[in-house]
Amino acid sequence: MFGHKRIPSREGGVEIVVEELCTRLVRDGHTVVCYNRAGHHVSGAEYDAKIKNQYKGIKLKTVPTIEKKGLAAVSSSFFAALCCAFGRYDVVHIHAEGPAFFAWLPKLFGKKVVVTIHGIDWQREKWKNGFGSKFIRQGERNAVKYADEIIVLSKGVQDYFLETYGRKTHFIPNGVNRPVIKNAEIITEKYGLTKDSYFLFLGRLVPEKGICYLVEAFKQIKTDKKLVIAGGSSDTDEFACKLKELSKSDSRIIFTGFVQGEILDELYSNAYVYTLPSDLEGMPLSLLEAMSYGNCCLVSDIPECTEVVENKAVIFKKSNVSELVRKLQENCDNSRKVRELKKVASNFILSKYNWDDVVKKTELRRQMPGFRRQSVRIWRWLPMQIRHFRDRVMRAPGW
Repeated sequence: MFGHKRIPSREGGVEIVVEELCTRLVRDGHTVVCYNRAGHHVSGAEYDAKIKNQYKGIKLKTVPTIEKKGLAAVSSSFFAALCCAFGRYDVVHIHAEGPAFFAWLPKLFGKKVVVTIHGIDWQREKWKNGFGSKFIRQGERNAVKYADEIIVLSKGVQDYFLETYGRKTHFIPNGVNRPVIKNAEIITEKYGLTKDSYFLFLGRLVPEKGICYLVEAFKQIKTDKKLVIAGGSSDTDEFACKLKELSKSDSRIIFTGFVQGEILDELYSNAYVYTLPSDLEGMPLSLLEAMSYGNCCLVSDIPECTEVVENKAVIFKKSNVSELVRKLQENCDNSRKVRELKKVASNFILSKYNWDDVVKKTELRRQMPGFRRQSVRIWRWLPMQIRHFRDRVMRAPGW
C-alpha cells in the first residue's frame, strides 16, 4: 500500500484507514508492506514517531521524499510506485487521487492495482489552482484508466465517477471501533474543561472544514460553554493564523493544536456537542469516532455527513452562518434533545460501520480474477521483453 503519509500515525483519515485495513489483513494471513513517506509529521517534528521496520505485523518501508509544499506527496508516491512495480507483490493498493497518478507504473509491470478514492481532492482549497490541481485531476483520470478496481467511501463520489467517466466503482465506507470512555482529567488540568462544558471540533485546520463559519457563529451565541478547536494545520499555516486572529476577541474559544492518545480520548468522551461544519468531505472518520463515543453531533448538510448520521444528529445548511448560530443556540438551550441524541449515537454508528466488514469487502475487490480490460494485458509484454533481452546479453560471449 502507498498514498498515506506514515503509519502508525494520526496525521489524517487516510493514515487511520490504512492502519485499520493492514492490521486486519495481516491478522487474516496476508503479507502486507506499507510505503511510508520520509520527513516530519505534518503538525510538527515534535509529533514524529520512531521509525520502525515493522508494526503489528505490517512491514514498513520508507521512501525518499522532497519535503516541500506540494512535492511531498508527489515524490513519495513516485518512489513508492517504483518500488511496487519491481517488488514481488500480487496487489498494489493506492490511497487517494494524487498518488493514483502513478497507477500506470505498477500496472506496467503486471501488478493488479486497486485505488481507494478518499474524496475528490482537487476540489480542496489548497489544491484548487496550479500544478497541484492538475496533478490530482490527472491522478483521478489515471485511476479510472489503469486501476483494476476502484473503491469509494461515499455514494456521492460513486455517482460522480459513474456520471463523469462512466466507471463503476465499489462503495465501501470506513469503519469505527468501540472506544473506551475516559473521564476528564488531563483536559481539566490543561484547558479547564469538564464534562459537557464545551463544543468540540476535531480535524485538520483547512478552509473546506468550515471552521470559519463555526467561529463566526459561536461568537454570536449566548452560553458559558467553550468551543474547543483541536487539530493541526496541513500546509495551511496561514489559514490557522487567520482562525486564531478571528477568535482572539472571544476567550471561550480554545485551540489545542494537534492531539492524540489520552487527550484525544478525553476530548471525545466529555464533549457536550461535536460539530463538523464542512463544505467538503470524503468520508469523515472524526464524525464516526465522535458518534462512537456517544456524542450529539451537529453537521452540515453535505451528503458525506448526512449519509453517516441519517436522523441521529442535528443538521444545518452548509456555509449558512445564521442557521448555524440558531442550531448552536438551540443545543445550548435544549439539553434534553442533546441527551436523547447522545443515547442513540454510539450503538447506531457501531452497528452501521464495522472495520471487519470493510476488510472482507476490500479483500473481495483485491481477489477479483484477471484484469478489468483485456487491452491492459499488453502491459505484461514489456517486462517480459526486458527479461529476455537481459538473459540474451548475459549469455553472450565475454559477458
